[in-house]
Amino acid sequence: MSRLALIAGLLLSAAAAADPPGRFDYYVLSLSWSPQYCAGNSRGDEPQCARPYAFVAHGLWPQNEQGYPRECRTRERVSEDTIDHMLPLMPSRGLVIHEWRTHGACSGMEPDEYFATVERAYRSIRVPQRYAALGDYLSVDSAQLKRDFVASNPGLDGRDLAVACSGHYLQEVRVCLDRQLRPRDCSADVHDHCGQSLVLRPVR
Repeated sequence: MSRLALIAGLLLSAAAAADPPGRFDYYVLSLSWSPQYCAGNSRGDEPQCARPYAFVAHGLWPQNEQGYPRECRTRERVSEDTIDHMLPLMPSRGLVIHEWRTHGACSGMEPDEYFATVERAYRSIRVPQRYAALGDYLSVDSAQLKRDFVASNPGLDGRDLAVACSGHYLQEVRVCLDRQLRPRDCSADVHDHCGQSLVLRPVR
């Protein structure tokens, strides 16, 4: 087999292996703790970090019981109107575009429909009041943080939540939702990445 034929075969195999849009089992709504993201933003020029955000929408990720879809090809682009509409929830233009390319394209939706679904998912979850305007560092154990979310959201039971940390600092809370955006148990692939206790940086 010639070198060109081999390369062509590999490209065709890669295209065939790409996940088809719309084929997934459920969603993961990722709520990013903005103070932690901004603590790692060494340039200090992110618009998100110029305002005192608490939890923001990182994304709504199509997820399978094992693994998740990726490399879903699309020619669709997010309109400027949609980007502007999403900025109060996802306060970074680059994040909105990245989330469409990385996750939204796998939803099987058009960009406007996908981001409307992101907004519905985000607004379906009530952030506990104690985290809405945190003025100082807060140390809490992972189980208590989940209990706080369950107490504020009667539809949650804790099995539909996972927490992710950077070191011992809270990075994200992840909420598992079915395709109708109802809470459901997370699969084994979506699990806690924190120790027993964690720290939330203050909102400033």
